[in-house]
Amino acid sequence: MEGAAGPTADQLFKIIVIGDYAVGKTSLIRRYSEGFFTPNYKLTIGADFATKVLEWESGAKITLQLWDIAGHERFGHMTHVYYKYAIAAVIVFDMTRPATFDSVIKWLNDVNNKVMLPDGKPVPVMLLANKADMSDKSVYKQKLDDFCKEHGLIGWFATSAKNNANIDQAMNFLVGSVIQISKRAPAELVKSPIEEFVRLSGNDIPTREQRQANNANDPMKQLGQCCS
Repeated sequence: MEGAAGPTADQLFKIIVIGDYAVGKTSLIRRYSEGFFTPNYKLTIGADFATKVLEWESGAKITLQLWDIAGHERFGHMTHVYYKYAIAAVIVFDMTRPATFDSVIKWLNDVNNKVMLPDGKPVPVMLLANKADMSDKSVYKQKLDDFCKEHGLIGWFATSAKNNANIDQAMNFLVGSVIQISKRAPAELVKSPIEEFVRLSGNDIPTREQRQANNANDPMKQLGQCCS
């Protein structure tokens, strides 16, 4: 069982995972959803998603649909489609590449401009400082504390997909925040149509195999990423 008492009915939460390319979004999602890590990933084309089912202490099953959004600028024009019906967002940056932290505000503005809760308020956003196994998080601590406070993020965690550090804790914290919001407006939040998720994932987003076939001659598709 995960977290604190919350919903008694099964729920589906769509969570978008965003940030610059090669910061480790796919690695984090696969580690969390499958318990799997490899240092070799190919560039995400458009978007992909994975699911994770949590059993909350209230007895409810919470299905998280984690949308892995491409971080490369060439795919940025599609984000409004992939963000639709998201109930929360995770922004990831690479602690070993300071420029990826500089981009966090861009991703935050993108979320705030393209998706909101049914009551018109911003979706909760959590920041992950990834590749903590390769960097000293103390260098970022005060900076990230101040950033989250200034820009209204719910919090941040230093994570490592390679070492499986803080990922479960971070996601439980995020889900707990979403549950608190759902208590404020439960009827609205549970109405996000599953059919729309199926439509987007089944039609608008090609499978990995389809993307590999369609992009066989695309040099960007062959670009391997090493993500901790």
